[in-house]
Amino acid sequence: MPSVRPLWRTVLTPRWTGLLLLALAIAAVMSVLGVWQLDVYQSKTAEATAKRAEGEPVPLHKLFTIDEGLPAKAVGRRVTVEGEWGPAADQLFITDRRLGDRDGFWVVTPVVLDSTGSADGSKGAVMVVRGWVPSVSDPAARPPSGRVELSGAIAQSEAQDASGDAAKGRTLQSLRIPTIVHLVDYRIYDAFVVLSSTSVGAPAGEAPAIVPAPAPPTDHAGLRNVAYAFQWWIFAAFTLWMWGRMVLDAHRSDQLEDDLEPSGTVSA
Repeated sequence: MPSVRPLWRTVLTPRWTGLLLLALAIAAVMSVLGVWQLDVYQSKTAEATAKRAEGEPVPLHKLFTIDEGLPAKAVGRRVTVEGEWGPAADQLFITDRRLGDRDGFWVVTPVVLDSTGSADGSKGAVMVVRGWVPSVSDPAARPPSGRVELSGAIAQSEAQDASGDAAKGRTLQSLRIPTIVHLVDYRIYDAFVVLSSTSVGAPAGEAPAIVPAPAPPTDHAGLRNVAYAFQWWIFAAFTLWMWGRMVLDAHRSDQLEDDLEPSGTVSA
């Protein structure tokens, strides 16, 4: 009966041990190159996301018009707004908003715009998050009036539904255009502006505390580098697979040679 040659005898020969060390070295280099490509992707993504938030402010109506839905590329962009504060009765409060270690409310006030970019030139407004107050009765929450020029960052609607709150009053649980659009009698942008500064029309008295704008969504730049990273990792795996395949082929060949060798004869 032919003997079975153990695989480790083939693996531990100088030839295949040396090739294993070479394959491991090559696979390690390829793995490092894959990690490097992933780091390049993350760096490009962070840079593109930061650039969106740090760019020079542009007039809101030049970024997108009131006739359009909010483009994803506009979220987080800095804009300027010119117009007049809307009716005091249309001011809203958003509950459960934290500033530092205190809970309170966001104050959301419409600004009727000088220009909306609409094709028919019709008027409209944008809802502006003026800031944070500890309570809805705080003096800083009083609705402003008159002309205003301000700058801020574009924010999108939150996911939580607040339609049930709208029937109870003007204090809502979430910041949502689909809810607010039914509470005013004029057209509004499909976006919010989170106030950062006011150049004209700043309130003479107290004002809500400025809140930081929501972080812009991740701008996935450099996706090609992710593909390169996976390519390098696939090459690393293929290198080790090829070594294993070659060892198995060599082992089968050695086993075949062992089976074909004459077992010898015993003299009488």
